[in-house]
Amino acid sequence: MTARVLITTDYLRPGDEADRFLRGRGLETRHLPMAGRRDPGELAAALAGIDAALVANEPLTGDVLARAPRLRVLVRTGVGYDSIDVTAAARLGITVSNLPGINANAVAEYTLGLLLAGARRLVQSASGVANGGWPREDGHELRGATLGLVGFGASARAVVPLARAFGMAVVCTTNVPAELRDPGVRCLGLGELLSISDYVSVHTALTERTRGLLGAAAFERMKRTALLVNTARGAIVDEAALAAAVRAGEIAGAALDVAAEEPLPPGSPLRGVAGIVVYSHLAGQTAEARRAAGLRGAEELVAALAGRGRFVVNGEK
Repeated sequence: MTARVLITTDYLRPGDEADRFLRGRGLETRHLPMAGRRDPGELAAALAGIDAALVANEPLTGDVLARAPRLRVLVRTGVGYDSIDVTAAARLGITVSNLPGINANAVAEYTLGLLLAGARRLVQSASGVANGGWPREDGHELRGATLGLVGFGASARAVVPLARAFGMAVVCTTNVPAELRDPGVRCLGLGELLSISDYVSVHTALTERTRGLLGAAAFERMKRTALLVNTARGAIVDEAALAAAVRAGEIAGAALDVAAEEPLPPGSPLRGVAGIVVYSHLAGQTAEARRAAGLRGAEELVAALAGRGRFVVNGEK
C-alpha cells in the first residue's frame, strides 16, 4: 500500500521541490495548508488514513493523534515543536522530528531588523507619516549598547556576529553547554542579564520551565530604557504583565514577532499599547529558509518512515 503524506505547512505547494521529492520516493501527497486555528475534529479528520505528515504549528494533542491510527511520522517544518504532544506521540508509536537550525540565519537577521526598528522608531515614524504627520523624535544607536540573549541556540548564536558588527556587547543566559559557548559572550544569570541589557532578545524554547518566564518581576529588573524582542514563542512572555510594564514606563517597549495566541485576538492585552509592536510570526520566513525547510523536512520524513530519522525528538536518535 502506498504511504500517504499530509502537508499542512502553508508555504509548501503541490508540485514544489518538497512535493516532487516525496512523490519521487513513491509517496502519495495531500496538501491542506494551515490557515489560522483548526478545530481538533478537523485535524483528526485530515489525519485519517495518513501515514506521515509535514506539519505547521498546529495543536496536535494526544486526543487528535489517538484518532489517527495509521500515523507513524510527524515532521515539524521548523524548530519549535511545543504544539505537538510528543509524549503521547511516543506512546502511540509516532516519531516526531523537528529541523534544528533550519532558519537560524533568517531569525538572526530578523532579530537585528527588530532591534534597529525599535531603536530608531521606524514603525512609529512610518505610521505617523501615513497618518499625515512628520514625526521627528530621536532614536538610539546600537553601537555601545548591550544585547542580552535569553537562550543560546542556533538562532541566538547566529545573532552574535551581526550584533558585534554593529558594535554591541553581547551577553547570554547561563544554561549553555560548554561546547557551544562563545569566549566573547559572557554567560550570566537571568536576573543580572536583565538588569544590564539595553536590549533583551528571547531565543529559548517554550517548556513548562520557560512558560511565563518573563513576567512582572523580570520587567522590574530591566532598565527603563530597555527594549524586549521576542522571536521565539509568545507564551514565554506574560503579555498582560508586559503591557502593564510598558504603560507604566518600567521598560521602553517591545517588538514581538510571536504571541501566546496567533493570529492576535481582538482582546489581546498587547493591542493599543504605545511602545509595543506586534508582527505576524515572520522571523524564520524567508524564501531561502522555506525552501530549505521543505526539502529537509521531506528528507527527514522519508528517513523516519524507514526508521532512520536524524532529528527525532521523542525517541532514540
